[in-house]
Amino acid sequence: EAILGNCPERTQFERRQLKLRTGEAHSFKQLVATLTSELDYDSEALCEHPGQIATRGGLIDVYPYDANQPYRLDFFGDEIESIRSFDPSSQRTLEKVGNITISAAESAKETNAADGQLIDYLTDQPITWILEEPSQLVREHPYRFEKLTASSSKTRSFEQVFARRARANDLRLGICSVDTDPALFDQAQRVELATEPTANYRHHTDAVQVGFDRFESEQSARTKFESSIADWSKKEQRTLYFVTASESEGARIAELLAENPLTAKLKPKYLHGTISGGFICQGSPTWLPLKQTKDSSGIVLITDTEYFGRRRRKISRTQERARPTISQVDQLLDFTELADGDPLVHLQHGVCRFRGLSKLEIQGGSKEVITVEFADQMTVHVPLHESHLLTRYVGLTKSSPKLGKIGGAVWDKTRAAAEIATLDYAAELLTLHAERSQHGGYTFPPDHPWQASFEGAFPFTETPDQLTAIEATKTDMEAALPMDRLICGDVGFGKTEVAIRAALKAVLAGKQVALLVPTTVLCQQHLNTFRERMAEYPIIIDMVSRFRSAKENKEIIANLAEGRIDIVIGTHRLLSKDVHFQDLGLLVVDEEQRFGVKQKESIKQLRANVDILTLSATPIPRTLYMALAGARAMSVIETPPINRRPIETIVKSYSADLIKSAIQAETDRGGQVFYLHNRVSTIEGVAHQVREMHPKLRVAVGHGQMDEGQLEKIMTQFVAGVFDVLVCTTIIESGIDIPNCNTLIIEGADRFGLAQLYQIRGRVGRFNRQAYAYMLLHRHAALVDTAQKRLNALKQHNQLGAGFRIAMRDLELRGAGNLLGSQQSGHIAGVGFELYCQLLKQSVARLKGEPGADRIRAEVKLDFIATGEGGSRSRRTTGSFAFAAIKDAEYTDHSDQLIEAALPADYIAEPRLRIDLYRRLALANTGAIIEEIAEEMADRFGPLPRASQALIEVSRVRVFAEGAGVRRVESESERLICRLAQPGKNGEFLKTGARFPRLTAKDPLKRLKEIQKFLRRNQKSSA
Repeated sequence: EAILGNCPERTQFERRQLKLRTGEAHSFKQLVATLTSELDYDSEALCEHPGQIATRGGLIDVYPYDANQPYRLDFFGDEIESIRSFDPSSQRTLEKVGNITISAAESAKETNAADGQLIDYLTDQPITWILEEPSQLVREHPYRFEKLTASSSKTRSFEQVFARRARANDLRLGICSVDTDPALFDQAQRVELATEPTANYRHHTDAVQVGFDRFESEQSARTKFESSIADWSKKEQRTLYFVTASESEGARIAELLAENPLTAKLKPKYLHGTISGGFICQGSPTWLPLKQTKDSSGIVLITDTEYFGRRRRKISRTQERARPTISQVDQLLDFTELADGDPLVHLQHGVCRFRGLSKLEIQGGSKEVITVEFADQMTVHVPLHESHLLTRYVGLTKSSPKLGKIGGAVWDKTRAAAEIATLDYAAELLTLHAERSQHGGYTFPPDHPWQASFEGAFPFTETPDQLTAIEATKTDMEAALPMDRLICGDVGFGKTEVAIRAALKAVLAGKQVALLVPTTVLCQQHLNTFRERMAEYPIIIDMVSRFRSAKENKEIIANLAEGRIDIVIGTHRLLSKDVHFQDLGLLVVDEEQRFGVKQKESIKQLRANVDILTLSATPIPRTLYMALAGARAMSVIETPPINRRPIETIVKSYSADLIKSAIQAETDRGGQVFYLHNRVSTIEGVAHQVREMHPKLRVAVGHGQMDEGQLEKIMTQFVAGVFDVLVCTTIIESGIDIPNCNTLIIEGADRFGLAQLYQIRGRVGRFNRQAYAYMLLHRHAALVDTAQKRLNALKQHNQLGAGFRIAMRDLELRGAGNLLGSQQSGHIAGVGFELYCQLLKQSVARLKGEPGADRIRAEVKLDFIATGEGGSRSRRTTGSFAFAAIKDAEYTDHSDQLIEAALPADYIAEPRLRIDLYRRLALANTGAIIEEIAEEMADRFGPLPRASQALIEVSRVRVFAEGAGVRRVESESERLICRLAQPGKNGEFLKTGARFPRLTAKDPLKRLKEIQKFLRRNQKSSA
């Protein structure tokens, strides 16, 4: 496909490149101007995506369009001192590089309008191209480059594409089978090789075989194939090549060959890549890049799919492009997205509204503050270094929350009541946890040998996140306690494969598995997937749903009770009282948020003694926060599958012409279309309109009120490609996987919730073809503000893996709802969802007896430290502190020793970055976390200025004070005063003997080190 496309001409492309090398001299300002003005890069606060730059002090971060990761240029004056790659998520540097090349934006964005060819960029050495199915490229070509054909008459044929290099006689194009117009290849030289497909020697099991019969047949077929492999090598003296999609696949083949005496001594060669089928070749042409042994009579290429008996090829993984991932899902307070009037919660004063960032002039200097408004238009300015006191407010309804009053007692009572409520709820959670511990669970044994064979046959390469989730799940299953793990992953990111492997592990240990799904259509699809994946193994899989007759369901339920079914897939019918298992070991719940309250309670009861694996793409906040609060384990799959592209989302008013062209574009490339119209009463009329637009297309209708058998038949036919367009309701929302359907049209998109729209959009884009989602506003809709925000958010988060952010935004826009039960609802409304979850997290930790759970936050008020930002040298007002008169005198007497503890604006210019770091330092509870933040700051922004060093040291003082049980640290000239949270046998202060400790250092930073040393020394004695 790439060779048929257009790209910039080579000379033009190279002219629009900027090559930078360590040690070169470049004007910092001029380089920034070149990147933004000439190369069209966007200047941002953070460099996270291709085409962005960010500048700080003597640093330039740049993410080249054609690079897999961003780079950090560190300048010393006008010289590039170092170039380092960095992680866009953590913003931490990775490794040094000597040079980089930065391409212009239009080189990446506007290739379709150019006249160059990829072939011009290739090496001058002779090249061999082998095309397996030219017709596929011809069919795909017009659509992939429709912008070119619309603006130009230049449509390339194979002959045109290869003309330049072919004339130089240094290019060969191999066609396995000419399945398109032979005239395209009139100028080609015909060379025929004597080959035979190796597939002729690889027999497959009968499709009707099940259970042990099928497994034994598969083993027998592989053994016979290995016998043929041995003959090719030993008797026919051919050189063996295995073509595998990954190194691990090759290693697995080597292991299996070593187990068979016939093939144990063979020494095949391994090639990394994919081809559709292997072949035996008499001899080897000199231009075919495969080496033979000295006495070889030819070569044999065997694919991994043939060896393992798979019918689908395995897709190899190319190098991943680094992109930012969500690291702290519970940090909802994102100041980049806060708008004027958004509700917040101030920890000390209650609910307020955000009124922006501003600077206050104080005592001859300036201080940057967050301005918030309370009831009676009372305004409070919160210094940036106290931004951790603010959290985002998400309540129970869409209505605006009641603002708190400064100085009133209502907030204190509200917060105290919420704290008690979270303790009660945490106790309930931990009682369930204790019951699970008491009952104990089944400890699954280590992986059965068949597990490795099964996993080796997976037709795709696992993503790193997938492997981590699989390993964590297996570890939980092998533990003594029942598993309760949540797998959070975007739609189509491979959660089902985690469940399949867990299910196999359970079955191989002699246990039964139940998979609970929200819809009958999804039930059928999971049944097909599980049966296909486990076809080679003696495992009986069936389903209970309305797609089965009453008699069939009754028989399946009876077989479950007698242990004759290993894996059962079903809707909430599986939770009925008449369903019994002989030995249930694992329950997999897909899309738990789709089940009702009663079903969730039934699942909750099962959690006491059965391993449970929950799969969710947009997790309900309760599930998410329980995971973060330590009540259940969570694995996150954020890496998209290979070649998966973000779905292009178009938000438009309803237009018949737009619908017609969208359907035409998709079906022209051989694809299918989902048309979502969510009203059963008018859905047939919409289908009729589509048929009138496209008389030749096959249009079907599907909705949940149809006869069971009819719906099953339509969905099955659509999956099989019998229909081109499916006009349907939200029955497609959960889990339906149709790779060939890559255009979605949603009529009345403004009537859906954001999480629901996100879930529906995930039905397309499940393959490596570009997918499109058309969000059409209702024909007569006057779009309300909330709906507009919702659709804008969906368009904004079109990147793969945006599920978490979408779920949180939808929580804000639609209101949290009654998520934690009626008893907790009032407390959530009172303090906001985020603060409630923080309190719940603390309550769980306290009841679990976790170290530091009862730690009281220490206050640090030192007379030689001033706090402020933006280069302010302002001193604090002293009236609020103890020893005010003495401190006032000290400010006069020791002004030369006063040091500021802050993140100056000339060090970190972007306010939201400063806020983020202030919050993280304030929330840090160990010295290791503070050290990590300090290293990160030096890495991202350069050496820490003295004020920032002081801030780090003050943060360390606070953490060490908390560890020593100290609630307040003060200094009075040379005297250090540490007030204990709980008075001990020596009184309420930490002392040296009978005296307060004395500070001897004159330098403020050294004084802070002195204080830290004293507090560390007293940590054990104060316990």
